[in-house]
Formats: sequence, structure tokens, C-alpha cells
Amino acid sequence: MRVQVELLGLSRVAAGVKEIGLDLEEGTTFRDIVRMLATRYPAMIGNVIQPDGETLQSPNIFNLNARRMIQATQMDDSPSDGDRIILMSISAGG
Repeated sequence: MRVQVELLGLSRVAAGVKEIGLDLEEGTTFRDIVRMLATRYPAMIGNVIQPDGETLQSPNIFNLNARRMIQATQMDDSPSDGDRIILMSISAGG
């Protein structure tokens, strides 16, 4: 299966790319995608990805198909073929 990962903000700066196409095996989870990003773009570790290499650092989050945020409790869920995953930072404040 193939998914597109769009990087916004700090993740884009750290990786030096805007978008990545990933060919994934069935059953690949969102956590697995974080691991792939950490391996491919180590500059993300400590800024976007926690030092464990498999957890997004707050306030970074995945958005799936511009419809829903993938919560920490959903990181072991799997995307589907053709999905668009946006790695973005969400912040609140005034």
C-alpha cells in the first residue's frame, strides 16, 4: 500500500522536504511511520519525535486525510492505501 506524508512547520524544516511517499506493508501502524521518519530524518528526533524514536513529541500530531487527528491512543491503528497523512503541530493559546 502507498501513503503520502506531508510535513508542515518544524517537521518540514528538520527533514528538508515537503512530502514523502511511503510504500507500506499491510498492518503498518502510525507508530511504525513515526519510526520510519525517525530513521530517515534523524534531525526530527528531539524536536518532532521523542528520543524513543516512536512517539510524536507534543504538540505534533498526525492528521489523516484532512478529516481527523490521530490521537496517542490510536498510534497502533493502521492507515489505508491512498491515505494522506499530515504531520503538523497544533498549539493553543492566546
